[in-house]
Amino acid sequence: MSEPASTDLHALAGEYVLGTLPAEQRRALEQRLGADPALAAAVRDWEERLLPLTALAGSLAPSPQLWPRIERSLAALEGPAARPVAAARPWQRLAFWRGLSAAALAACLLLGLSTLLLLNRPAPAPRFVVVLAAPQDRTPGWVVQAGDERHLRLIPLTRTELPADRALQFWTKADSWAAPVSLGLVQPGQSLELALEQLPPLEADQLFELTLEQAGGSPSGRPSGPIQFIGRAVSVF
Repeated sequence: MSEPASTDLHALAGEYVLGTLPAEQRRALEQRLGADPALAAAVRDWEERLLPLTALAGSLAPSPQLWPRIERSLAALEGPAARPVAAARPWQRLAFWRGLSAAALAACLLLGLSTLLLLNRPAPAPRFVVVLAAPQDRTPGWVVQAGDERHLRLIPLTRTELPADRALQFWTKADSWAAPVSLGLVQPGQSLELALEQLPPLEADQLFELTLEQAGGSPSGRPSGPIQFIGRAVSVF
């Protein structure tokens, strides 16, 4: 059987990493990985490209009221004939796992649908993404999305509090540049869209940062204040 086109191979590897392949196709792909270097490389490429996005998903502990509410809901589903929650916990635990399995299946279906829409929509998916994290504890604060090499969008993940006489200034620098270039001032908590018509095309590993500057921006045209958030561009397609 002939090898699939490189684009089909890349899409197949992407669905595998995202977890949207049917079980039979997933097992068949895993059997091929050891004997198909191109497929294995495509899978590694997807894993490396998507790894920085995991920083966007922080952990969240459930509230103390969550489990009692789930138990009450399960008891209500059984109607008036259901046994009291305290006496019926073994059976309810089974119902809970059934419900959890259904929820997981629904989430997988939603992810699969989103992936199909992403792969088939006419507009290109973002080619680059940058997670800007605080240098002290690596907490994500902003995300940069670039739909192509000339346009980007800066999106806040948290509300950044600033002194009244200070401003956030947005900078970028490719490895071959002599110095960082200012992309302007940023309002805390507000998205910013930019057209980079006067700059070279974006490239992988390009540096982006937000620094704390005077209210009107750095007077020298170079970053002069402390770095608040920093990250490098990762090519996602």
